Amino acid sequence: LGSLRLEKGYRDYGHDMDNTDTIVDVGLAFTCNFGKSGGFVGQAAVLQQKQAGPRKRALMQVLVKDTEVMLHGAEIVHRNGVAVGEVRAASYGHTLGGAVGLFMAEAGSDTVSRMWREAEWTVDVAGTSYPALVSLRPMYDPNGLKVKA
Repeated sequence: LGSLRLEKGYRDYGHDMDNTDTIVDVGLAFTCNFGKSGGFVGQAAVLQQKQAGPRKRALMQVLVKDTEVMLHGAEIVHRNGVAVGEVRAASYGHTLGGAVGLFMAEAGSDTVSRMWREAEWTVDVAGTSYPALVSLRPMYDPNGLKVKA
């Protein structure tokens, strides 16, 4: 089941995210009910981060293109040769046909929305760099149609 959740991009508190990450950074701000009577704990901080402009951090999905490579966690992810994050959780994704994981991307001087598009992504596995695909949305069933079938 661990590999299935990673293919779908489901987050696991304590592995993929923790108390140092914000709900916006991990892509779960859609779960907030901003219209709730009386609000919720942390609502002002979430609204402030959403209104602050483009994100500088985001939990992203990574898929290694080489089907023989395994990810175990703690591998460094590079964008155009520069380290931008570390794999937090990983497994072999049988549906996607390769090693898949989640990592927190640090955009630096760029923004998350720009950084993942026009880039060459690689993952360092045991000292060897492997080409990878990266996405902000789940690589498997991104629109949730199979889950709702």
